[in-house]
Amino acid sequence: MPALGKHRRSRTSPLARRLIALGTGSAALALPLVTATTAGAAPAPQQAVKAPTAATAKVTHTVAKGESLAKIADARSVSGGWKALYKTNRATVGDNPSLIHPGLKLKLSGKPKAAAPTASTEKKASGETTDAVETAAKSYTNDLDGWIREALDVMAQNGIPGSYDGIHRNIMRESGGNPQAINNWDSNAAAGTPSKGLLQVIAPTFEAYHVPGTSTDPYDPVANITAACNYAADRYGSIDNVNGPY
Repeated sequence: MPALGKHRRSRTSPLARRLIALGTGSAALALPLVTATTAGAAPAPQQAVKAPTAATAKVTHTVAKGESLAKIADARSVSGGWKALYKTNRATVGDNPSLIHPGLKLKLSGKPKAAAPTASTEKKASGETTDAVETAAKSYTNDLDGWIREALDVMAQNGIPGSYDGIHRNIMRESGGNPQAINNWDSNAAAGTPSKGLLQVIAPTFEAYHVPGTSTDPYDPVANITAACNYAADRYGSIDNVNGPY
């Protein structure tokens, strides 16, 4: 330890001393010193990983309870509708396009179909501006109102006539809005074919007028409504013309 009041003489490295000596009496040339221990190799540039594009990405849909091929094709804007969706997934679905199980994974192939022009897009095309853009995908509530509205969309795709009021009026008379309703006491029940579901359809009628793309379960609300309306259209012209037992 040095004595108090003294300053320790700092050490000068041999390299520094040589530089000082060279600089005595002449101009010193300062050169940057780079050693292998202080300089590292520049990292190699990493190749960017391309994100999958819409053209290369494989899109799938997992079937949920109550869904049909027609409903999925409409909601996901599948070009060619439910028939194209079934053709792509026939090996997975099987021979009956109406029978799809929840959890089944379906491939959505082809280019999305062009959305129908809305009031918003028509106004934009003509130079007008709008405050909001309408959504193309539809969703339905899991209640009587949603079942009727979904059934009406399926009916429109299959050319089956009927109105919301006509369907609602007949449902309230036949089942009171209970999709699990069953008649076990009339002549149909006595014959072994009880009336079932929202519009109280017997099995032979349901099978004969079942609308492709809907569930094969007669208690399924949408399948029951569409089959009953298909039958009513064939016999009465429309479910709107039915005002009593049919």
